[in-house]
Amino acid sequence: MKEIRDILRLAELHHGEPLALATLVRAQGSSYRRPGARMLICADGATAGSLSGGCLEEEVARRAMEVMRTGKPSLMSFDTRLRFGCNGTIEILVERLQEQFLPELARNFSERRSCAAATIFEGPNEDRGTRFVSREAKMPSEAFTQEIEPPIRLLIFGDGPDSVPLHAFGEILGWEVIEIDQPADLMSHVDSRTAAIVKSHNYGRDFAALCHLLKLDLPYVGLLGPRKRRDQLLNAVLDEGIAIDAEVFAPAGLDLGAETPEELALALVSEIQAVFAGASAESLRDRKAPIHGWNIVRRHEPMPVEECARSAR
Repeated sequence: MKEIRDILRLAELHHGEPLALATLVRAQGSSYRRPGARMLICADGATAGSLSGGCLEEEVARRAMEVMRTGKPSLMSFDTRLRFGCNGTIEILVERLQEQFLPELARNFSERRSCAAATIFEGPNEDRGTRFVSREAKMPSEAFTQEIEPPIRLLIFGDGPDSVPLHAFGEILGWEVIEIDQPADLMSHVDSRTAAIVKSHNYGRDFAALCHLLKLDLPYVGLLGPRKRRDQLLNAVLDEGIAIDAEVFAPAGLDLGAETPEELALALVSEIQAVFAGASAESLRDRKAPIHGWNIVRRHEPMPVEECARSAR
C-alpha cells in the first residue's frame, strides 16, 4: 500500500504534467516482484514505486520518456535468467497515464473503498492501458486485473514505549495508525481492513476496549499480556453476554524473541501483516512451495475464542 501512496503523492506534486505508469503485468518463474507492481515516472525523471530489486527501473524509466512523448504504450519483456539475479521472465506495460486514473484512485483511498483496475497490455494501442472496471466485467486474456484495497488501518488502545515504533513501522508500510482514547469513538474508524491492538495494561480500560472491539467482525484484535489475564478478560466479556465475532490473537505477536519495545512492535506488525496477507509467517527456508504461491495456508491461526476464554475455568 505504501507504493500506491508514494505514487499518489508524487503525482500530486506533478499535477498537470505528463506522467507514465509502468505495470508488471505478467511473470513466469522467479521474480523479485509479482504482477501488480507499479512505478510512476515523471517527465523530470522523478519516480515512485518499484518493479524489481532495482535492476530494471532505469531502463523502464528511459522507455517511459519515449512513451510520454509519443503517447504510444510499450510492452517491455525482460529475461531475468540472462541479465539479472532471478530465474524467470517478466513483462511490463509502460503507458502514458490517463488524466483521471490517479485522482479517482486517490478518492477511493481517502474514502477507503476497494476498486478493480485492469491493465490491458496487448492489442491496438487505443485499447491498451490501465483503467477502472467493474468486478463483473469480462476482460480479455491480455489483461491483468488487480483488486486495489485501502491500506491497513491499525487502531491502538493504550500508550507505552512500544507505541512509537508501532507508528514508525506503520509509516514505513503505508498503514494508517490511529490511537484511540475512548472505545466508543472507534466506530467511525472500523472496516474490513482494520486491525486493533489492546495494550493499556489497565484491566478496566482493556476490558472496555474489548467489549467494543470483539463485537465487530475484525480480522485481527491483538491483546498484550499473559494468557491468564487474557482468559480473565475474555471470560468477563462473555459474562456480559457479548458475542465474540472478531479474530482474537492473545498473547499478540509472532515469536521473535522480542524483549525491547521496538522488537515487540516488530512482532506485532509482522503478525498483522501475515494475517492480512493470508500468509503462514513461516521461514521461507522451510517452504516447499514457491515463495509467491497464491494458495497460502495460514498456520498462525488464532486460538478458538471459546477455548482460550474458558481454559481457566
